[in-house]
Amino acid sequence: MHKNKENKVLDTKLDAVSKSLKQSIKNLDSHTHVRGESLYVDDVNIRQGTFHAVVFDSPKAHGKINSINYSKAEALEGVERIFTYKDVPGKNEIGGIIPDEPLFAEHEVHFWGMPIALIVAESEFIARKARDLIEIDIEELPVITRAKEAKAKGSFINAPRSFSLGDTEKAFQDCEYVFEGETFSNGQEHLYIEAQGAYAEPLENGNIKITSSTQGPTSVQKTIAQVLGIAMHKIEVDVTRLGGGFGGKEDQATPWAVMAALATYHLNQSVKLILNRHDDLRMTGKRHPYESTYKIGLSKDLKILAYQTEFLQNSGAAADLSPAIAERTLFHATNSYYVPNVTTKVLSCKTNLPPNTAFRGFGGPQGMFVIESAIAKAASEIGVSARQIQEANLLDENDTFSYGQIAKKVEAKNTWHSAKNIFNSDALEREVSDFNKNNTAFKKGVSFMPITFGISFTNTPMNHARALVHIYLDGSIGISTAAVEMGQGVNTKMMQIAADVFSVSIEHIKIETTNTTRVANTSPSAASSTADLNGKATLMACNSLLERLKIVAAEDLNVSENNIILKEEYVFVNDNKTELSWTDLISSAMLKRVALTENAHYATPEIHFDKTKEKGHPFAYHVYGTAITTTTIDCTRGTYEFDSVKIVHDYGKSMSEGIDLGQVEGALIQGMGWMTMEEIAYNDEGKLLSNALSTYKIPDIFSVPKSVEVIPVETKGHELAILKSKAVGEPPLMYGIGAYFALQNAIKAFNPNYDLKFHAPMTPEKVLMSLYS
Repeated sequence: MHKNKENKVLDTKLDAVSKSLKQSIKNLDSHTHVRGESLYVDDVNIRQGTFHAVVFDSPKAHGKINSINYSKAEALEGVERIFTYKDVPGKNEIGGIIPDEPLFAEHEVHFWGMPIALIVAESEFIARKARDLIEIDIEELPVITRAKEAKAKGSFINAPRSFSLGDTEKAFQDCEYVFEGETFSNGQEHLYIEAQGAYAEPLENGNIKITSSTQGPTSVQKTIAQVLGIAMHKIEVDVTRLGGGFGGKEDQATPWAVMAALATYHLNQSVKLILNRHDDLRMTGKRHPYESTYKIGLSKDLKILAYQTEFLQNSGAAADLSPAIAERTLFHATNSYYVPNVTTKVLSCKTNLPPNTAFRGFGGPQGMFVIESAIAKAASEIGVSARQIQEANLLDENDTFSYGQIAKKVEAKNTWHSAKNIFNSDALEREVSDFNKNNTAFKKGVSFMPITFGISFTNTPMNHARALVHIYLDGSIGISTAAVEMGQGVNTKMMQIAADVFSVSIEHIKIETTNTTRVANTSPSAASSTADLNGKATLMACNSLLERLKIVAAEDLNVSENNIILKEEYVFVNDNKTELSWTDLISSAMLKRVALTENAHYATPEIHFDKTKEKGHPFAYHVYGTAITTTTIDCTRGTYEFDSVKIVHDYGKSMSEGIDLGQVEGALIQGMGWMTMEEIAYNDEGKLLSNALSTYKIPDIFSVPKSVEVIPVETKGHELAILKSKAVGEPPLMYGIGAYFALQNAIKAFNPNYDLKFHAPMTPEKVLMSLYS
């Protein structure tokens, strides 16, 4: 009975969503993916004579380079040349936000895996053999691997940032309850299926084309030009798609493309550089580990009156995107709650690890984990459920975030109460309680996880995009944008927009590769903004073309253009079908010399942020949702499984339910992996120990929840989202945080004396120790 009620609610909501667009289609890349026909960098047809490259990297985490002997490697038959910093004609620098990261190490190394040289040979096998022949002598220096140690030694990437609202110190004095604690959340390996790589080929007149596995083609173009000391127009960067990115290819795809381009620049021959999995794991940065402290104060009726936290971000050896990620941590430090008095501070700590980088959520998950830990601690000490504190403090319309933005079109309470009602959470909690009373060897735990995630690049100038749309003589359509397809279905959504505007079949439309010569000066595909920004630009371009075509049709039919509608590949006048087809209309437009190409530019309105005041309106809108997670622990072994995750999610008016559902489910599992099993480990010397899939565990088919249900919340959507279809890439990852607290609650059910710890991931080993601590 309950299940039928759920299905009826879901069917009603999906019917409403489907009516919001004329066409709603499946991910068009799926067909070629499952047939093995999708093309990636390693599939590029290489030129005759192409060289292959392998990176020689540091075998120590910190030290001075006393000497390097390349003679044996250079003498190996088939080795063409070995490139070092001495061969860089421009700047030996690839840092973006802060110029603190050399392409190749010069006199010092700062992390294990830091590139020192590029070996170029006739084959990858020869290049790898040559790498083993290089002799290096490094005078080792002290190694820092933890953020706390870096703070103690005053080792930072940049100055700290802090947001504040109200008067925190005064508010703590008025609190009935005050609690303090500390948390740790570990890093996370991106583990994209396609490893980092690039293919460089020389063109005429000193131009170079790069096929790169990057989320940021313009960044690659700009950095190559800087390193080679040439103008950007000499560099063409092309991306067909990525075999996964998750943020790991926003900034860290750049060095490999630059190295390949450098070799091509000198050799005037094509060069291919594809990292193998072990090299990729060792040389690239991860999600940032955070070591944080908190102080939370509540009133007698469980209102959070004051919240204070200090985040120690483990940035690694160079800035990379750490300052921007630290900023987003501050933006999401209070998650879905209104707290009138807030002080948050973040320090980007410089350590001797590979520079940590963007990862789905971009600092937001680390911030949310801390406040959820603080709430769990307060609930345990007071003797109430965390759910009571969560529910008492949910955001409401016109509440103020700590960074000054006023919350509008808030769905926090809507998703929360919808989840409670649809999934009958009271009955679920009773079932868990009854189970725990009747079982000693197994215990269940349940948790609620609300999310509120801002959508936009927090660096305001990055919030813009362009689209180039061609209509060809036969009526077919080509679209170029800066959107990089990496499994999120953005190509399908761009095609869907054009198909809807022109009312033509999707078969008429082609999405071109992402190329810097067609669409230039673009932001990366990141921040969950790719569909919004590029979709809005595509919509603008298509609408401009549509208006021209309406004028042509009106002239041909001798009617007012206001009465013209394109529908089902024909021109309609006042809902009456004419004999003028889509292809005939295009032919007529050509005869009349009407431009059938449009280049549109979109910049997100309203957003702004003043970093001198740490106040503003940085987000176009927020995405909301609530997840209810249930787990069962085997209290003999410490192993566990997740019975269910039940989600009510704020899609807005979804363009493609299938694509968006896939994003929610995938992000959820990735978040659960981060919270429960994916444990990055370095030794004290800075060497990566979790350097293979035998030592780094990710969720597999046996570790995902038995049941995942996702229901759209009833909402009007947001006009700044593309066709009111809200961004869906990053926000659902935060649902995975609920897995941690479900496990905590199950442990507490078995061991009432358990002192809550907030040290993620909650691996089976930690569960077992907690059960008997």
